[in-house]
Amino acid sequence: MAIALLPTLVILPLLLGVMMVRWNGKFDALLTSKVSADLTIAHQYFTHILENTSEQINALGQSVSFQDILATDDAGALAKLLEARREALGLDFLYLSENTDLNSGAGRSGNWPVITRALSGTSSTGVDIFSNADLAAISPKLAERAQLDLVDTPNAVPTTRDRETRGMVVHSASLVTLPSGKTAVLVGGILLNQNLGFIDTINDLVYRKNSLPDGSQGTATLFLDDVRISTNVRLFEDRRALGTRVSSAVRQAVLEDGKVWLDRAFVVNDWYISAYEPIKDSYGKQVGMLYVGFLETPFAQTKYESLLILIGAFLFVAALSVPIFLRWARGIFKPLERMTSTIAQVESGDFSARTNLDQVRDEITLVADHLDDLLDQVQERDKRLRAWNDELNARVDARTSELREANSALEETTKQLIMSEKLAAIGEITAGVAHEINNPVAVLQGNLDVLRDLLGEHAKLGDTEFRLIDEQVNRINLIVTKLLQFAKPEEYAGFVERHSVAQVIEDCMPLIAHLLGRAEIEVVRDHRSTRLVLMNRTELQQVLVNLMVNALHAMPERGTMTLIDVDETRRERPGVQITVRDTGIGMKPDVLNRIFDPFYTTKRREGTGLGLSITKTLIDRQSGFLDVTSTPDKGTEFTIWLPEAD
Repeated sequence: MAIALLPTLVILPLLLGVMMVRWNGKFDALLTSKVSADLTIAHQYFTHILENTSEQINALGQSVSFQDILATDDAGALAKLLEARREALGLDFLYLSENTDLNSGAGRSGNWPVITRALSGTSSTGVDIFSNADLAAISPKLAERAQLDLVDTPNAVPTTRDRETRGMVVHSASLVTLPSGKTAVLVGGILLNQNLGFIDTINDLVYRKNSLPDGSQGTATLFLDDVRISTNVRLFEDRRALGTRVSSAVRQAVLEDGKVWLDRAFVVNDWYISAYEPIKDSYGKQVGMLYVGFLETPFAQTKYESLLILIGAFLFVAALSVPIFLRWARGIFKPLERMTSTIAQVESGDFSARTNLDQVRDEITLVADHLDDLLDQVQERDKRLRAWNDELNARVDARTSELREANSALEETTKQLIMSEKLAAIGEITAGVAHEINNPVAVLQGNLDVLRDLLGEHAKLGDTEFRLIDEQVNRINLIVTKLLQFAKPEEYAGFVERHSVAQVIEDCMPLIAHLLGRAEIEVVRDHRSTRLVLMNRTELQQVLVNLMVNALHAMPERGTMTLIDVDETRRERPGVQITVRDTGIGMKPDVLNRIFDPFYTTKRREGTGLGLSITKTLIDRQSGFLDVTSTPDKGTEFTIWLPEAD
């Protein structure tokens, strides 16, 4: 049931969740990209105002009419011309300063950089912050227009001020040569405080009609420091949010850190997708911000509606498909679970366990029948093998008793004869058993492949059960292969060639890498051999890997495995000695005496008991030696000696 419902109730929701998270990120990135583009338009218009003001004042200073009036030296006519041009150019002030003292003159409380650059011959425009006294010196009306009562705003930086009296001015100056040959400065500017036409023009340029979905609203704002001095954001229906202040987070990022803000932000009384950029005055100091943004609510509502539609569609599909999946799964999974349970019982030692499926003769039932037949044969072979083993042990024991009475000089030869006879007898038995098992295993594997083809895409529903059966079939094949290799080692012998033992050890390390990762095992390698050995490379790797795997199994949690190869001479014959040492659980003497016996294993659910028997056979065939020493709870050491290649 879990497997049947996994795709619909787990995987599909996960995919939907990942898709929604990714879609939400893309959606938010799109909104951020849009507000960034909106800020670019607003910035370009603001820059255009600065450049246009500079060009207009410079053009006025160079115009013929202006020069003609200067030539008449008529102050009244000059004042009328400047006033007419001020109104025509949309400026809030325009005056000619003949005083080159930078610390005096109308609207100047200091050395304005724009005037300094104009006196050096370069027309200049910038944004400057005028005090209320500076504005009053130009025009009392400008000083009055600049004043704004501060409105208490949530999330803003606390302040003791209750009124903003300074003015943000587009400040422009151009050098003028007087008829007398002296120089003067033509100065003009635009007060941005409560300049609603300016901010509404920006808003109309950025957020044209139908550029936003229904319910959203575009806004633009100009800040002096953190105070809104010109905005179309509404505090109430009929009142603009002049005098309100920006949040402390935006102030920190934009005014203090000089960064551009592209994110959602709480603006006065609602959340907006917002873009802020700092405004610098002619001194290079950050004195204000330019803002554009649009209401977030319609976009958030669209996201929620899309999410609800997807969830509703998923629930509808799940309600229709889950009962169908469960019905299909029940007919497939129950037989597979029965086979899995039967295999587990056999592995635990109950060779009489059978599936005994009594259902429609479908492909799964046929596989179960083949499995039962195979288990019958395995049980019969096991009985015969045990009987033969008991008979063989009795014969060996009898022969051993007779040989013990012989001369002690023949003791070693006697042991070899006993082992040879035992191995030959077991080899004959195991070869017969292996060949008998191969046929039903092949039938079982073939029917599994046919079943997968017949089920097609539905076979994925039983992946777990099929995988378990495949693993057990592969395990049977592995056991059969080991039986045959043990019974007829000469058929598996490969090409004999010369090898460096150190290189073969290094080549074995990737083969046991998956076991090294399961525990905290330290591997110590000490390569000191210079001689070559004559042995099939695959067989030598098999010997080393088998000993390394046994060492790792003896250290289930942590330990040290030491691999040493040195040149060693035995019985006046040069060779190479290989040591595989572990710090594992070790072996008791009764276990140590039987580790090379065929089919003897301490791994009840994993081992076949042939690994060390095959290892010793391969070493003996090369006229080598395999010795072992072990101490319980301290570790085990296997020593291999192989003769040097001629």
